[in-house]
This record gives sequence, structure tokens and C-alpha cells, in this order.
Amino acid sequence: MINNIIFDFEGVLVDSEVLARKAFSRYLATKNLDLSEEDFSRNYSGNKLVEVISKLSLRFNIKDQKIFFDEVMALSNSIYMKELSAVNGVKSFLDTVNHRKLIGSNRGKKSIIEGLKIVNLLKYFNENNIFSFDMVDKPKPEPDVYLKAIEDANIEPNNTVVLEDSIIGVHAAVTANIKVIGVTSGGHWLGRSTNSLLEAGANAVVSSFDEVLKVIEEL
Repeated sequence: MINNIIFDFEGVLVDSEVLARKAFSRYLATKNLDLSEEDFSRNYSGNKLVEVISKLSLRFNIKDQKIFFDEVMALSNSIYMKELSAVNGVKSFLDTVNHRKLIGSNRGKKSIIEGLKIVNLLKYFNENNIFSFDMVDKPKPEPDVYLKAIEDANIEPNNTVVLEDSIIGVHAAVTANIKVIGVTSGGHWLGRSTNSLLEAGANAVVSSFDEVLKVIEEL
């Protein structure tokens, strides 16, 4: 029986992956470089930020990756504060479930809490149950953040399920030996195949939060 749900943050609770593609597309446009939001979603969503910066720098012959990183992050943070929204259906889901709710994310804890406040989701989570990349040695796809959540919250992996939207997140949960459901209700999944999450090891993939409880009952 599943008693605990660990939510990834970006793309599962908040629709921030859509904002990331906006930031990169808008920033590169100021340099007369063409990267559509669809191109970003198809080729870069779900990758670690340092890898995205590296790949785009190579693609567009950007010499100074530090300036690229700093400037695109400044734009991204501005968009994040102004345009962040909750993923469709997640508020109703959080109101419905009685499971213990945790977060395991590659984003920093302070930023997670700030984001939860922006979209009015903080009330659903005890801050002690929020686990982030800056609390562990290695971020996803390594399992560290999920292993820390299991250990610090004193919960059992076999009574727990992770909700993830990315391949690296699924890999992290699988390596931590926790069941994982791929959730593709975030805006960045529009028009993309979800097979990659199953291939990465997800126990199931759902396109909306309406399906999650049914899948949890079957795990």
C-alpha cells in the first residue's frame, strides 16, 4: 500500500519547464539566434542546466558560457517570478489525497519554497519534507535526493511512489528502488512522446492528475 508520495517540483507541481524554454528562446533572440520553444522542449527539456548551457553554446558558437549562464538565469528568474503557475490539476489532486507529501527536486530549497508560495501550494507541504539538490552530493539522475528523503523522513521505499516528468528523474527514482509514475500534464509535454519515461523505467505514465490515484492503487 502506498502511503507516501514524493513529488518532483519542476514540471510536476509547477509548470516551470515551459518558462525555461521561454527564457532560452527569448534570450537567444536578443543575440539574433533562433531557438523556438518547441525546439527547446524537444531537444533540451529534462536535461541538467549545465548540459543545456554546454550544448547550446556548442550549437550557437557561444564562447563565454559563464556570461551566457548568468544572463539567461537572470531572465529566467524574472520570468519565474512573473509567470509561474501550478501544473494543471495538481491543486485538486493535493486536496484529494491523504498520503504524506514530500518533494524531491534538482532545484534549490529556497527557490522551491518561493515557487510554492507564488502558486499557493506551500500549505500542502511541511518544509522539513522538501528535499533539494543543494542538500545532497549529487543531483538527479543520481538517486541521492530520493534516498535522503527516504532516510530523513523515515519512510519505507516500498510504501512510497515518486511522481516525475523527466527521464533523469525517473532514473533517479528507479536507482533509489522507489516506484515511479511519469506525469506528463506539464505544458512542456505537449506534442511529445511519453514512451521515453516508460523506457527509463517508469511503472506507468499518466497524462493528467485525474489518473494518478487509480495507478497508485494498482501499484
